[in-house]
Amino acid sequence: MAGIAVFLADGFEEVEAVTPVDFLRRAGIDTAIVGVGSTAPTGSRGISINVDMVIEELDWIPAGVILPGGMPGAENLARSEDVARISREVMDSGGLVASICASPALALGSFHLLEGREFTCYPGFEGQTSEGSFLPQRVVVDGNMITSRGPGTAAEFSLAIIRYLLDEETADEIAGAVLSV
Repeated sequence: MAGIAVFLADGFEEVEAVTPVDFLRRAGIDTAIVGVGSTAPTGSRGISINVDMVIEELDWIPAGVILPGGMPGAENLARSEDVARISREVMDSGGLVASICASPALALGSFHLLEGREFTCYPGFEGQTSEGSFLPQRVVVDGNMITSRGPGTAAEFSLAIIRYLLDEETADEIAGAVLSV
């Protein structure tokens, strides 16, 4: 296992996609932007991002995956058999599964990865899954799963990922460098 794969499908939430990629790369974590259905997916605010690879080219099991939200991006990730398979493989191998906004409920819920887990998501989407225990916190860490609420929590979410993958000191350095709380 190596590196982190950030899955982007058309309709992704830009802040939730770019913030983790930026913060993880600042921390020296190998992070690949992986397109699902496109080499340049367009976000929910009309911003297109060129990906490092498309999911069909992903020939390794990542150390972790990140699923940004946004609509219909979260729905597009939830419909992807490849995203489901890879997310399950990462979870089963003890790797990190991180998801924000609508994706915890829509994607992780449809992949049956929330069973027996505590999670958070964008307010109102918790009713879209019958699995897991919803918590209203901004970021929830449950073992090797990290979930978060939305664009306004993207920095906290990203720092929690760095803390999980590396350590508190590196997360604090990145927080200071980007003037985060």
